Amino acid sequence: DLEMHLQRCQQLSVTVLTDHQDLSNTELKTIMNSTAPQEYRIRAKLRTYKPQKLHQSVKLHCSKCNSLQEVPDGDNFNFILQGSAITAPNPELHNTSWYDSVTWTTQDQKQREITIHFVKHDEMLQDPQDTLLMIEGGTQKELWKLTKRFKCVIPVRSTEDDLELLDLSAPFLLQGNVKYYGCKQCSTPKPVKSLSSLAAEQRPSWEPTEIAQVLGVELLQYVFTMKFTLVDETGALNAYLFDY
Repeated sequence: DLEMHLQRCQQLSVTVLTDHQDLSNTELKTIMNSTAPQEYRIRAKLRTYKPQKLHQSVKLHCSKCNSLQEVPDGDNFNFILQGSAITAPNPELHNTSWYDSVTWTTQDQKQREITIHFVKHDEMLQDPQDTLLMIEGGTQKELWKLTKRFKCVIPVRSTEDDLELLDLSAPFLLQGNVKYYGCKQCSTPKPVKSLSSLAAEQRPSWEPTEIAQVLGVELLQYVFTMKFTLVDETGALNAYLFDY
């Protein structure tokens, strides 16, 4: 447990934080006055680390513009889904050559209309575990239920002539228990019919990177970031951890 380990490190008077046994110890002041890159062995105390809660260390990174973003919370996703549900599904976009559509009205008080478009391969529906589907009008809870049975779920809404992705503040794709996000700054979302080129492949794999590419989405990657402040008798040094 990294969080417990970090707390233990703070309690110890001296902790070896890097392990280069062939190197002698270097004072932090010397490191700060050196040009990078260099390799050192240090002996220092861990004064602080950020963030304090480990789950806050997970960010979204865009390799194109190099931005780091917070992972949006579920409330934000719900809000976007509710906003998209205001637009009624367009019947003219149902049952095309590359997907079959099913619409029903929920039994709750709001009587919401939900449409699911099941992408076909060779004019046939695939097994659920291999199927990509698009959904209009669902709640986050309903989307998560679908991800347990089907391979990929893409939330969409109707326009006059095609289905389109929702605001990229929401995940554009759900697979298993992972939400995939796109960079708002670097993405140029394309109409959902762009997916038909993947559906036409001999064995569609529905890999998130391929889906993002054909939809004009710059895929954000989950990264782990932390900042440590290390001290010895000569000074203090900030150390940053950034890893996929």
